[in-house]
Amino acid sequence: MAVEIDPITFAVIKNGLDTIVDDMAYTVMRTARSPIVRDVLDYSTTICDAQGRILAQAKTVALHLGAVPDAIAVVLDEYGDDLDPGDVIILNDPYAGGMHLPDIFMFKPIFHGDALQGFTVVIAHHSDVGGRVPGSNASDSTEIFQEGLRIPPLKLYAAGRADRSLFALLRKNVRLPDMLIGDLQAQLATCNVGERAFINLLKKHGGETLHYYFDALLDYGERLTRQAIRAWPNGRYCFTDYIDDDGFGRGPIPIVCAIEVRDDHLEVDFAGSSPQVRGAINCTLSYTKSSTYLGIRCALGREVPNNAGVYRCITVTAAEGSILNPRMPAAVAARALTGYRVVDAVLGALAAIAPERVMAAGEGGNTVVCIGGYEGDSQTPFILVDMINGAWGGRAGKDGIEGVTNPSQNMSNMPVETLEARYPIRIEAYALRQDSCGPGEHRGGLGLVRQYRLLADEAVLQLRADRAKIAPYGLFGGGRAAPSRNILDPDGRAEALPGKLTRIMHAGEVIRHEQAGGGGYGDPLRRDPAAVGQDVADEKISRAFAKENFGVILLPDGFEPDLAATDTCRRQREPNP
Repeated sequence: MAVEIDPITFAVIKNGLDTIVDDMAYTVMRTARSPIVRDVLDYSTTICDAQGRILAQAKTVALHLGAVPDAIAVVLDEYGDDLDPGDVIILNDPYAGGMHLPDIFMFKPIFHGDALQGFTVVIAHHSDVGGRVPGSNASDSTEIFQEGLRIPPLKLYAAGRADRSLFALLRKNVRLPDMLIGDLQAQLATCNVGERAFINLLKKHGGETLHYYFDALLDYGERLTRQAIRAWPNGRYCFTDYIDDDGFGRGPIPIVCAIEVRDDHLEVDFAGSSPQVRGAINCTLSYTKSSTYLGIRCALGREVPNNAGVYRCITVTAAEGSILNPRMPAAVAARALTGYRVVDAVLGALAAIAPERVMAAGEGGNTVVCIGGYEGDSQTPFILVDMINGAWGGRAGKDGIEGVTNPSQNMSNMPVETLEARYPIRIEAYALRQDSCGPGEHRGGLGLVRQYRLLADEAVLQLRADRAKIAPYGLFGGGRAAPSRNILDPDGRAEALPGKLTRIMHAGEVIRHEQAGGGGYGDPLRRDPAAVGQDVADEKISRAFAKENFGVILLPDGFEPDLAATDTCRRQREPNP
């Protein structure tokens, strides 16, 4: 049956799907047990058709969702026709469609009558899934078997009946079983909310008609994406960015991105990137694809829908055995760090294609500070997984933003009040980091400072940080941002710590993280002196920074350029990479 596509009905269905996934996102927030999900917002929701094609995705963690096609393909390969109403499938295995072990995918097939109509999908970062360290997220693990419980595609519920054996297995292998089960129940409640709303759409429009509109929606996403790409100049555009190291002394680690524009299609190749490494920053191909899709999506117009039609226009390749497509049993717990650098490399290549649509490098992705142990006579376990979200780079016409999520995440900084109420930790500093921005006509955002004092007797500290050696890049003459720093006992011996480590903390010890800022965009000497003066007045930059980087000095009656300093800046400026 051919269906004539009515534009009003098309808009109603499109917006209806967007509403469903956003309602799902709110459901997770309202029902989750753990702060990492409820407060930091490390989760994603989406809805797929019966073929596993993404129809709409919520404004949640964008880096998760490009991995859904690979994950749902594994589910369909495993179960095929063995799906029934009331089934719920979970998986987290990075080598079977997942990303890293704390991210548990949940799929609920949607049936109307006897026919499979689609899937609701929720991904949530769980506080702990076992393994050698609290939080299951250490960057210094060396193989997947150290990182926690690997879950292949398994039915948590079969025809509505819970698999008691699987629930028991999960409980026995994690440090916070009530938290894990509670967050799984939140995922299930969310899948149910999406399922009910999706079935209402089916009842209103009819299954056959609705699926014609789904095809039209995906075609619409593809058409707008190809239209945008067609406006870009054909050619091959390359950019290389770096990760500091793998935590075991190997580095810097190159991420090499080449984007070839061929009329209305993009081929993105990561040949030349580092081989897989010993540390846990290896990144599965599904996550590499997701990071690439996201970087390109940032350069497309707002009118382009976030659905699988966009992916049809992009081919992503990375060599097997590389850091972006590792072989078993490579460790991958800290893979997000590499995903962030993939986004940075993609945006760096896109800067030569669509300069007005990309920003200079941000803070390098969120920093993870994980502190876990036991407290009190009862030895109650606690695991803080704190993700510090910081700064954007400068953009065409605008400065970078500070105190905000990395563009690839849509996450939140955990409120100090929540953190101190739940964990034996005191936050002794939480502030913007002065002079951390990259100078430019449009400066980068400032990085954040977060300082933790341990109140329990002992805990395991894990850090996942980067951009200490390779600072965030600027674009079009903009300068690099300040690099990050980790300091133990900052008011005492001030011991510098590497960005990737696991070590014991004792009562009273303090760890301070100073995040990198965002890179600058455009020549700093073209920045409006009044804007420089306002930044000094706001204490975002110092007078010395203003003079050295912008050629601006303070006079009693205001601000004006210092020509001598301007000449010095021009002579001393290093060429941008």
